[in-house]
Amino acid sequence: MPQRPAVILVHGFWGGAAHWAKVIIELHRRGHTDIHAVENPLTSLADDVARTQKMVRQIDGPVLLVGHSYGGAVITEAGDLPNVAGLVYVAAFAPDAGESPGGISQAKPPEAFANIAPDSDGYLWVKPEKYRESFCQDLSEDEALVMAVTQKAPLGSTFGDAISAPAWKVKPSWYQISTLDRMIHPENQQMMAARMNPKDTISLEASHASLASQPGRIADLIDMAVEGTAG
Repeated sequence: MPQRPAVILVHGFWGGAAHWAKVIIELHRRGHTDIHAVENPLTSLADDVARTQKMVRQIDGPVLLVGHSYGGAVITEAGDLPNVAGLVYVAAFAPDAGESPGGISQAKPPEAFANIAPDSDGYLWVKPEKYRESFCQDLSEDEALVMAVTQKAPLGSTFGDAISAPAWKVKPSWYQISTLDRMIHPENQQMMAARMNPKDTISLEASHASLASQPGRIADLIDMAVEGTAG
């Protein structure tokens, strides 16, 4: 029987590993037992890649990396390890060599750009009162409140950290586009998905937080990638 890859979930900006909670429950319900979620520091791309690769190296066997938002940039840079079998992008950045998440966003600014503000230490926050309308307008007020209060801010400089060698050029990839995304412009998502020539692309009428608002559909995509990389 072909060996199914372990699944490593990589979060993005303004949230931690718990953003994957509903997807984790859905995958476990479907029989996935080898699931991991990285908690990245969001202090630089290099730091986050190093943390993610440490988890990959702990796994004896193939790995499927799944990145949400900025987590897509992390898996793009971290995915060159030999046991990484594939990449899944969930409303995520997939930069090319020399590109950064900030550069992609500046070229076509997302709707919620104005709702992000720096603090005196250089960390960027989504204004709490604007979090739901910016990040997760298709979640309940209670869920959005928890996300807003527990958000994990990145150092602003991380936005400018560029990719060196994108793993999606050499590893099979899958991409989910959120058509109602206000954090990464949907046209940017379409551009990044098209140029990587993924095994499959799905579009959801979802906010940036598609992993929380439509976990079943995200689990479907991960299932597809698991089956596509097993063996």
